[in-house]
Amino acid sequence: MSKPLSPFTKQQLLPLEETLEIFKKKGELFIGIPKETAYQEKRVCLTPDAVYAIVSNGHRVLLEAGAGSSANYSDKDYSEAGAEITKDTAKVYSCPMILKVEPPTLEQIKLINPQTILISALQLKTQSKKYFEALASKRITALAFEFIRDFDGTYPVVKSLSEIAGTASVLIAAELLSDTKGGNGLMFGNISGVPPLEIVILGAGTVGEFAARSAIGLGAGIKIFDNSITKLRRIQTHLGRPLFTSTLQPKNLNKALKRCDVVIGAVRGTNRSPIVVSETMIESMKNGAIIIDVSIDMGGCFESSEVTTHKQPTFVKHGVVHYCVPNIPARYPRTASVSLSNIFTPYLLKIGEDGGIENSLRFDRGLKNGLYFYHGILTSKPVGEWFDLNYTDINLLIF
Repeated sequence: MSKPLSPFTKQQLLPLEETLEIFKKKGELFIGIPKETAYQEKRVCLTPDAVYAIVSNGHRVLLEAGAGSSANYSDKDYSEAGAEITKDTAKVYSCPMILKVEPPTLEQIKLINPQTILISALQLKTQSKKYFEALASKRITALAFEFIRDFDGTYPVVKSLSEIAGTASVLIAAELLSDTKGGNGLMFGNISGVPPLEIVILGAGTVGEFAARSAIGLGAGIKIFDNSITKLRRIQTHLGRPLFTSTLQPKNLNKALKRCDVVIGAVRGTNRSPIVVSETMIESMKNGAIIIDVSIDMGGCFESSEVTTHKQPTFVKHGVVHYCVPNIPARYPRTASVSLSNIFTPYLLKIGEDGGIENSLRFDRGLKNGLYFYHGILTSKPVGEWFDLNYTDINLLIF
């Protein structure tokens, strides 16, 4: 009787050494969070809960005393979460990674060590050539969080802050209409037997969607205008109901403006927001009607708009109350801080797991999109063209 053939060779049956999975070396981050000094900036990038999550993963956080106080977070909250607290501003800026909301001033850049990683807003329209020259001289790697892109192509920070601005615009309008604020004494809310308020929303993006969501929730009648049929279709789908939608046709818009109690402007442009409502249109509006210009940070979409502040938020022109504060989310610093913190925490933990920013930039195209300086080399095409500076494609520096 013949022997059965073995499916393995003699060599394959010999015991071999165990091959273990090789892990990437985890990096330890040392993050500095300075106190915001910009006018009316009350937000903080990380909440105490986020600090706890980061410290629990083996990283360090150094917080300047009072950095979270404007968002109602005490130094004790941060200390108990594992952060180190210091009153020495220079010590915070000497950390290898700096996380802040507003871009640093030229004086603050002087405190930063060479080869530091900076994560903050860029606010391109408010910057000067000197800012970029100062970063280059310190060979800083800088990321603008408003340009960091998610896996689905959206910009999470911009979207999150737009959600707050959209919801807030309706709350602000409701406040301004009340008699205590000198308004018409009208109330948001579908009260039985009382005709509901009429609201016009210009722009069907994230701000427009969340303004519409809040207004519908309060029982107001809404009309949405946008030149993008795709956006108008999408907003109806997201809100799950048929709505009055129209392209920005002057005849339809003028008719809606004459009847409305509140108009919210959320139209964006590539460089400047287009002026959608002329002064003549505003003159025909109801006496005591409210304009909330959310696009004011890009120039505004009403011809009569002028920048106002949180301390003096409104002015009256042609009998219409104008609210034109650029940084609406700063009215709700705690909510805005939690929102920012939710976005930053996973990114920071991922950077640590990847073994540092270099590896994260190599594998995360969305994070790479936020990079505008790499070891002192300008890598952003928009910045280079805006300020007439030489720039290098990041893909030529990181393989």
